[in-house]
Amino acid sequence: MFLYAVNHAMSVWLAFRFLGLTPKSHLGEAVAFLFYDTPKVLLLLTLVVFIVTFLQTFVNPTRVRDALSRRRPGLGNALASLFGIITPFCSCSAVPLFIGFLRAGCPWA
Repeated sequence: MFLYAVNHAMSVWLAFRFLGLTPKSHLGEAVAFLFYDTPKVLLLLTLVVFIVTFLQTFVNPTRVRDALSRRRPGLGNALASLFGIITPFCSCSAVPLFIGFLRAGCPWA
């Protein structure tokens, strides 16, 4: 991606040229890191939220709830855990899935 390719050079320019901070100083390096890491995290979150939202159009929470509730409690919990493993371990994907399951009427416990 183009944005990732120019990210480092842009963060160095912003911190040291535009703001005039000193390279190798704690403040300069911290600000450069902030300018470097913030776009990476925002792009990653945007991508993950897009993918999870796209997948939600194909995964019907009601059908998943019904499939898990027909199992014995231990087996249903194990299958729910396996289903949770395939999702990324961050709130940007877990929260939309959780809200979808609550809307479908999945129980808390």
